[in-house]
Amino acid sequence: MDFRQIFATNLRRLRQEKGLSQEELAHEAGVNRTYMSKLEQGQTWVGLEILVKLGAVLGTEPADFLQKPAKRARATKTKE
Repeated sequence: MDFRQIFATNLRRLRQEKGLSQEELAHEAGVNRTYMSKLEQGQTWVGLEILVKLGAVLGTEPADFLQKPAKRARATKTKE
């Protein structure tokens, strides 16, 4: 997973946790909604200024966007 995908995954998760649409987040951060969509899909790199703005809107540190997501434990099936 490259850093664009890590960023995209974290951005989408944080936005959804705040209950914001892409359009609402884009408006609050002062960016175009199409650009926001490309960021969430990992299709483009984010600039530092936008990273800081997104962090402010979402109430998180900019560095949090680049943390690798925790791996989810696989559910094991038990036979009864």
